[in-house]
Amino acid sequence: MRLGYFSMPLHPLGRTWAETLREDRDAVILADQLGFHDAFIGEHLTDQHENITNSLLFLATLISDTRQIRLATGTTNLSQQHPVLVAANSAMFDHLSDGRFILGISPGALTSDAEALGILAEDRNKMFAEAIDVITAIWESEAPYDIDLPDNRFTVTTASTMDLDFGVGILPKPLQQPRPEIVGTVVAPFSKGVIAMGRRDFHPLSANFLLPQWVATHWPNYVQGKEAAGEVADPADWRIARTVFVADDAAVAEAYGRGNADSPYRFYYSQMLKKMRKLGRLELFKTRRDQPDDEVTLDYVLDKLVITGTPESVTEQILSFREEVGDFGELVYAGLDWVDPRLAKRSMELMAQKVMPDVNAALS
Repeated sequence: MRLGYFSMPLHPLGRTWAETLREDRDAVILADQLGFHDAFIGEHLTDQHENITNSLLFLATLISDTRQIRLATGTTNLSQQHPVLVAANSAMFDHLSDGRFILGISPGALTSDAEALGILAEDRNKMFAEAIDVITAIWESEAPYDIDLPDNRFTVTTASTMDLDFGVGILPKPLQQPRPEIVGTVVAPFSKGVIAMGRRDFHPLSANFLLPQWVATHWPNYVQGKEAAGEVADPADWRIARTVFVADDAAVAEAYGRGNADSPYRFYYSQMLKKMRKLGRLELFKTRRDQPDDEVTLDYVLDKLVITGTPESVTEQILSFREEVGDFGELVYAGLDWVDPRLAKRSMELMAQKVMPDVNAALS
């Protein structure tokens, strides 16, 4: 099982933008040094707590400061950019990173982003589907292009302006062929989008804030999509994000990972709980659909979704989680604010150097 890294990221107010961006960079650099396979970075335009407005731009600052880790948008919000821009900029990034690029995609869920861009009334899921069709078509075809797909608002051609003698009218292609890996974040139980991912050989990443029983619903849908394409689903292609904190001492793990008022894990899930309650999506945190809303407390959510403890305890919890959801290829460690940098870094070290080797030894 591989070890990956994911960060939205989400910081408390009061810290400077430069400071939190520096911390987010340091986390990815440390992940690279510790041998993490990849790093997914989220983006939002209008959330003061989530400080990265463009994941590709942020990741570009890490290319020369990392060596082996794959750099992934987590995600590029496809309703917010023209697909030609995504295709061209992603292709350039793939060359700059010497093929270490992963394109993570989603529609873009934050409604205040959509309002700011004037697309609040649009069907952003449809815009997402249209955009990815155009991006892959650009990478698969040659200039002058003739991309005019049915029921798709985006048409792409350079037929009237292409001049091969001057080298104009030609969109760039990525270094990785036929294309970089494309990963879709899955945030809903029984997601039908996972079926489409399987059909198109995109790979799923199940969100860290989903209960294990809802995570387990993703794999059968992915298998269904792969079978529809005449292919066999490989568990190695399934990533699952989890919120994990590892410490040398069990009491420290419980305090920093759940109990303390200033715990970054407590802050993260208090924010997520408020957002999901406002959006009417508390069912993500429920063990059954008819569970009363007042049972979904912060301590309940922390108990269900934070894996914390000593390396031995965390290893056991991850193996138990795998028993519940089934085989998967990568555990994606959710990075949070570094309230205590020493503890945050030590957790990543223990995860990479102790927990994952022990998990893989048990699995083998």
